Amino acid sequence: MTLRNSNPRSVLITGASSGIGAALAQSYAAPGVHLALSGRDWRRLDEVAESCRALGAEVRSRHVDVLHRVAMADWIAEVDDHAPLELVVANAGVSAGTGQGGESDAQVRRIFAINIDGVVNTVLPAVERMRPRRRGQVAIVSSLAAFRGFPGAPAYCASKAAVRVWGESLRAHLKAEGIAVNVICPGFVKSRMTAVNEFPMPLLMDSDKASRIIRRGLARDKARIVFPWRLWAAVWLLAALPPGLTDRLLARLPEKG
Repeated sequence: MTLRNSNPRSVLITGASSGIGAALAQSYAAPGVHLALSGRDWRRLDEVAESCRALGAEVRSRHVDVLHRVAMADWIAEVDDHAPLELVVANAGVSAGTGQGGESDAQVRRIFAINIDGVVNTVLPAVERMRPRRRGQVAIVSSLAAFRGFPGAPAYCASKAAVRVWGESLRAHLKAEGIAVNVICPGFVKSRMTAVNEFPMPLLMDSDKASRIIRRGLARDKARIVFPWRLWAAVWLLAALPPGLTDRLLARLPEKG
């Protein structure tokens, strides 16, 4: 297993205003580290930025929409000019399901746009910046839901499957250029995204613990960072079994709001 830089000095994280993104920002924050953070909730983003500054990091926060391709490319270029990026985490994403009477056209398109286009708008400009240096690391946040479609959240599962497979393909493609690509597939992590769920979430994990697992996996350049392992084992089994068996079981699961 290749060991990457466990203490990158220039890190960019999208979706950093809460949850995994905020926890990762605070984990990497230290004297001599430059953090570039973006998020939809500018008040929470400012709070995260201040907490990272208190830990000694230099922080640039920006309220930029991941759907704005040009704005994202300009922001990433600006950050990279200031401090050449060593790690980029494409974390921004949204979730919703069928719990409100099914998935509307608008809901499906919004999930696909943010969870897929938002990742693309983060990853591609970062890779173009890293290419001339022949080094760098890009992490894409997917989900354990990427391995098997669940009837309560069709668009969410599909969007996370898309970025997982894209990231795994990019990993092999960019390895020869010195750029590492890692796919992060968490289970249930405490965040604003999971706070709306009205059903029991097995093995629910706090974001600080999740960030430690992710950081360790990135330092070891793991292709897939999947956790918690017991939930991963259950999802893997569901994906391996014939759909004729699992469809009946999954139909009993609660719908996601």
